[in-house]
Amino acid sequence: MNIIVNAKPHELRAGTLDEALQQLGYAQSAVATAVNGQFVARAARPGIQLADGDRLEILTPMQGG
Repeated sequence: MNIIVNAKPHELRAGTLDEALQQLGYAQSAVATAVNGQFVARAARPGIQLADGDRLEILTPMQGG
């Protein structure tokens, strides 16, 4: 399926948000996620089904000043 991840198109085989994060290399990362503009808590990720054309935002913490 084609989804937009942080404004860039990606082809994924994932069915859920949790699976998408694994395929994108964020499985063990502390990240914040949103699907189609709606925040998704970590505990809810396995139950969020993705569909072709969904927009996924992944935010990672950064160090710096």
